[in-house]
Amino acid sequence: MLTSKQHELLLFIHDRLAETGVSPSFEEMKDALDLKSKSGVHRLIGALEERHFLRRLPNRARALEIMRLPEDAMRAKPAPVADLSAARREREARHDAPSISVPFVGRIAAGLPIEAIEDSEQIAVPTALLGPGDHYALQVVGDSMVEAGIFDGDFALIRRAEEARDGDIIVALIDNAEATLKYFHREKGMIRLDPANSLYEPQRYLPSRVKVQGKLAGLLRRY
Repeated sequence: MLTSKQHELLLFIHDRLAETGVSPSFEEMKDALDLKSKSGVHRLIGALEERHFLRRLPNRARALEIMRLPEDAMRAKPAPVADLSAARREREARHDAPSISVPFVGRIAAGLPIEAIEDSEQIAVPTALLGPGDHYALQVVGDSMVEAGIFDGDFALIRRAEEARDGDIIVALIDNAEATLKYFHREKGMIRLDPANSLYEPQRYLPSRVKVQGKLAGLLRRY
């Protein structure tokens, strides 16, 4: 028998996997369940693992697999296994898709802010990863976004934007000098930039110190 929060989290993860093929981040799970901290998410996931409803895939920070659903959920909405397989096939097919070149403009911190180094290089990106708008690429430095599936050395594909909504992963330019990749939130007249790593603390700034430079559109990873 699952608690209401365990049940809610399991269905949230299930629906997100069916829709995108990618597990939600801990921050997204926290917000979806209206929890105060990500430690509550960790406890719920641990409980679901113990009951064999869920398992974590090894060697991947943001990878969860639904083992089974509660009987009431199965009656209400069958598990869309075919949809998840289709999502995986779609991601695999991207390797054969045509690519375009976007500017590679330097590095960005996923830990403490560092300088964004301007560069004139170009990087080839599969067109399927990009939607409408103007894009550029930044290489991630640091580990504070690992729970969002963003690792040191990844290339973050950024759609240029000057506005953001709470919960967006953005490039924030601080004091016109330093750039960082974080979750964006407004809080009591301040801008709060949240990491996706429980080892790091949120950063808070006056709105005048922070400029939104773009939103995360996708990731490239070299193996």
